[in-house]
Amino acid sequence: MKAATLLPLALATGVVSAGQPIAMAQTTALPAHVSNSFQFVVPTPLSRASALFGPEGERCWAGKHWKPEFVHPQPAEDVQGAVFTVQHGPHKSVWVNTVFDRVGGRMQYVSFIPDALVFTVEVRLSVLAPSSTKVEVTYVRTALDVAANEDVLAMGKQDAESGPEWQRSIEECLAAERKAAKQ
Repeated sequence: MKAATLLPLALATGVVSAGQPIAMAQTTALPAHVSNSFQFVVPTPLSRASALFGPEGERCWAGKHWKPEFVHPQPAEDVQGAVFTVQHGPHKSVWVNTVFDRVGGRMQYVSFIPDALVFTVEVRLSVLAPSSTKVEVTYVRTALDVAANEDVLAMGKQDAESGPEWQRSIEECLAAERKAAKQ
């Protein structure tokens, strides 16, 4: 090889022809990006299951901290294009419902916490039987700053393990509705 070819090769590999390492610049950490999915089955028709995945519908099962505050529409309604906020301790996340197709069983949300992270949540429902619906959920999270990497990675791990909790909570919600309907 010619010397003109060896020098760029040596620089690219971090080694000079004499075998001495070249000090390489430290690489900057990149913002974390994770994608996790889970699935489960709920014992209810798709028409009822789809109503459970709007911000208002989730109040029944998403826990005491799920308190969406609607910016649009007013009054609050589970519709495509809805914009709402949710308080998470000292942080407030902004949510936009980008897809809300109850009949087709597809919902999608884009959410962000300013200067920290952005994420999407996609829910796909499919009929397994007249009174049984398969639920598939995918979270995609991206840190907006490397300072949020640890949080994004932890949330991603939690997302991947959320299926059983979601299923249990939704089944409890449905059971409470059936009990109330009998009274």
